[in-house]
Amino acid sequence: MYTKLHFKTEIAMTDDKLNRVNDDDEKKQLNIETIKELWSTTYNTDGKPDWSHIFKYYHKDIVFQDTIQRIEGIDDFIAMCNRLTKRTKQLKMEIVSIVQNDDTIIFEWIMTMMFKKYPSTPMYGCTKLKISNDNFILEQRDYYDLWGDIFNNIPRFGKMYRRFLIKKFG
Repeated sequence: MYTKLHFKTEIAMTDDKLNRVNDDDEKKQLNIETIKELWSTTYNTDGKPDWSHIFKYYHKDIVFQDTIQRIEGIDDFIAMCNRLTKRTKQLKMEIVSIVQNDDTIIFEWIMTMMFKKYPSTPMYGCTKLKISNDNFILEQRDYYDLWGDIFNNIPRFGKMYRRFLIKKFG
């Protein structure tokens, strides 16, 4: 099965505390439409993120990995989300496309982080979700170029950084 959809989601994050909700509501089957709905609801335009509804979809042994960290377990994952919320003044995300192949869902995004003392910084990336047989997000891997996207916004330094990369690795 291969499906591709385009849509836009706005994210706004505040310092609200994130907690895992263990309610008895029936979970929906994780697929493109559900992920689209969950991320759209999580990252709303009212400036108040609400991740409580999404944590119930993460496996207790979730393995999250990105450019800077690897986290194992739902408690550490929720703590990471809390740290991100506290560090940023606002966070916006545009989900560009989404695909699914069996138990793997991948979506491409543009995330703009606004820190308390620094200008907005767009980052471009992808998220890969691995869905377990019992309908939980078992693995989440975020792919993005953290330093390149940040360095691009530093006058003169961004060009030097790109020239260095091309010279050494291109």
